[in-house]
Amino acid sequence: MRLQIVTLMLATLLFAVPASAGETGNPGIIVTGSPGGTFYVYGKGLAALLTKYLGSTFTAEATQGSTQNIVLLEQHKATLGLATMGVALQAWNGTGWAKGTQYRSIRAIFPMYDAPFQFAATKRLKLVLLEGFAGKRIGDGPKGGPVHTYILRIFNTLGIEATLRDGSFEENQQQVASGEIDGLVLLAGIPTTGLAELDARLPLDYLQPSPDQIALVRKEFPEISPSLVPAGTYPSLTTDYHTFGVYQFVVGDEDLPDDLVYKIVKAVFEHHQDLVDAHPAAKDTSPANVDRDTFLPFHPGAVRYYREIGVDIPAALAARGDK
Repeated sequence: MRLQIVTLMLATLLFAVPASAGETGNPGIIVTGSPGGTFYVYGKGLAALLTKYLGSTFTAEATQGSTQNIVLLEQHKATLGLATMGVALQAWNGTGWAKGTQYRSIRAIFPMYDAPFQFAATKRLKLVLLEGFAGKRIGDGPKGGPVHTYILRIFNTLGIEATLRDGSFEENQQQVASGEIDGLVLLAGIPTTGLAELDARLPLDYLQPSPDQIALVRKEFPEISPSLVPAGTYPSLTTDYHTFGVYQFVVGDEDLPDDLVYKIVKAVFEHHQDLVDAHPAAKDTSPANVDRDTFLPFHPGAVRYYREIGVDIPAALAARGDK
């Protein structure tokens, strides 16, 4: 009985709908991520941009991340959502966290940025290699977030056994500062605000995956690609940090009017600096990066904009998609 109650509580937590996202008739709900993470900051910037230039109110809602965002879009309870493409791939195919359920109402709108996996621990532990996480207490973000979706499988692939602690990015960072946990894993655009703030008051070591570890992870997860966090991104990061990561996209409900999506994409790229001002990761929000999507159909309104500016969308991804 206790197991059933706990299971029900977890399901309620994961798929709880943001209060304002359930309001009917509101066209401007953008579901983002946990406060303290890049998704949340980027999403707030996107909502402000669209509200300013489209003449309608858009609001950014905090969620547990990609998994929950895709569920909300599938339920037609949000307009736009921020998503890690690896999580979206599992949703489209019904694999991994989707557990056999195919989520086929989502459509690609525009590319956001590359999100590197970042493995950090307090300097007092004097950890150098990623395998130093073995036996340690590691924060892996919210249950619906991309780190939680990936990290157990990644650690299994690399033979690393750690005790994982979920929670919001803010909670994990506070737990590192208090010594409750030893380190944390982030999958987010850089710089990650909360990580930079933590590093400024509690110096960190960044555990870099070896080339062999990167190769193993990429073999197991083809959607993952090499990533780089430049030296100086964080106070304690004095050399370039080579890791692996996944691209992020803004995705939307397939039933959104074509003209609305066209105006959204046009506004984002014509007023791109507004997004960069909200978060530096948005510098990679560019039509040139649409090719980082290899499987998810683009919304027709987005296709119209890209073709107008001379950016090719493959025919297979320009179709309305297989329901």
